Amino acid sequence: MSPFLAEVVGTMLLIILGDGVVANVVLNRTRGHNSGWIVITTGWAFGVTVAVYAVGTFSGAHLNPAVTIGLASIGKFAWGLVPAYIAAQMLGAFLGAAIVWLAYLPHWKETPDPAAKLAVFCTGPAIRNPLSNVITEVIGTAVLVLGVLAVLTPKNLNPDYGWNVGLGPALVGVIVWAIGLSLGGPTGYAINPARDLGPRIAHAVLPIAGKGGSDWSYAWIPVVGPIIGGVIAALIYKALWPA
Repeated sequence: MSPFLAEVVGTMLLIILGDGVVANVVLNRTRGHNSGWIVITTGWAFGVTVAVYAVGTFSGAHLNPAVTIGLASIGKFAWGLVPAYIAAQMLGAFLGAAIVWLAYLPHWKETPDPAAKLAVFCTGPAIRNPLSNVITEVIGTAVLVLGVLAVLTPKNLNPDYGWNVGLGPALVGVIVWAIGLSLGGPTGYAINPARDLGPRIAHAVLPIAGKGGSDWSYAWIPVVGPIIGGVIAALIYKALWPA
């Protein structure tokens, strides 16, 4: 599998399972309706784990433009590959959202609330304050990127100390789970521009009765915030962690 295709497939799996758990919780007449935030954060964590295990050996399983740009900013990824990776991530996110729409097809008309339908696809703030919302996304993504870089460093996952390197993707899922539980409340923790923008575009173009608008006035925040956070975290890692 080429790295481009791997990023498409991996991001698609991530969104199928991530947006899928949100759909299960917020759409009417599902088996998981109103099962709550713990279910959503757990579903996203498992989704990340599955996606990283699936394609990590082919592309490194960035699955997130903030990760790709953060790695490039400290020389751990070639800048020339960044546009292709981001394009693949966006495509995968759009496809994943479309598959979730199809999987829950009978439930859209059973859900009268446009905000609930939008929440399946993308994030929104609990309290709309652009500066605070950006800061939250910066912090959440910085924790993600710094956590991934620090936890998955070869000096940590060292078989000589009893660590199995095959645990890496599961540990990424734990990091995402922790972020959702601890920092997800203010903005829904996009922490990934593709995860938010790709499905938001899908929401805009798919035929969903009574869906309302796609909240484009907010859409820049889960793009800009994560990119800033990813770069900051990568620079901190480069400064503080040994090569």
